Amino acid sequence: MNAVKSTSAFFRSMLQVKSESRIHLWMAVAALSIALIMTASCSNKELDQKVEEMSNRLGILEDTQAIRNLHYAYGYYIDKCLYEDVVDLFADDGEVHFAGGIYRGKNEGVRRLYVESFLEGFTGGKPGPVHGFLLDHLQMQDVIHVAPDRKTAKARFRAFMQAGAHVTSKSPMGEADRKENREPTQWWEGGIYENSYVKEDGVWKIKILNYNPLWHADYKNGWAHTKVGYIPTDPPVLYPENPLGPDAPIEPAWVLWPETSIVPFHYENPVTGKPLIMEKR
Repeated sequence: MNAVKSTSAFFRSMLQVKSESRIHLWMAVAALSIALIMTASCSNKELDQKVEEMSNRLGILEDTQAIRNLHYAYGYYIDKCLYEDVVDLFADDGEVHFAGGIYRGKNEGVRRLYVESFLEGFTGGKPGPVHGFLLDHLQMQDVIHVAPDRKTAKARFRAFMQAGAHVTSKSPMGEADRKENREPTQWWEGGIYENSYVKEDGVWKIKILNYNPLWHADYKNGWAHTKVGYIPTDPPVLYPENPLGPDAPIEPAWVLWPETSIVPFHYENPVTGKPLIMEKR
């Protein structure tokens, strides 16, 4: 009887699967087929165990897709300077690791970075896109691992950015370029996210957003001519001495192109099971 109830519950869960990807649809069909076969060949106890195992596997796939959507949503919000929406993606005790500093707490450090610093610096305090200001963040190559209990997860994403100001830009950056009588600022940027996530009341949120910029390049000159110290890598001045600063420094200090480094992986080699050797070449 328990097996019948478990199988019925499993069928109902299949019908509720969101068709957010072809993987979900394929898994739903495959799982239904296997469940029917198991009904005829397994004892009630074995069937209960199999149904529970497959339900958990399907749940992890749904969690993986939810985390992917969460991070992609973050990227799109950043593109258009929707910083209040960015802050909403974090857990209450969430953190941002950025530019050598750690910003702690959704309504403290995270808001300080995105709303008080980025919003003012990039748009002059106006939420949303500003005429002539480009800040596109491409998010890709995701590797996501959900914990067996489905309460936490880790993920690695690659980021590629195109940014800058048009000659007619009304952004603070564009205004500063004209005031200084210089060419419009425009640059490329690449980096790696190694993030942590937490599920709260059934909803995935960002626990730690850990962005590691690796290189910058002027649009016209390219990465071969990137000047050393393109972005200062000195230890940041901390909050509250710096009203917009981080709460703590990141150790060890970060490095930028033409220096190279490896952002530690949260996972081991999927074939050999060995951790990555982090020796610098």
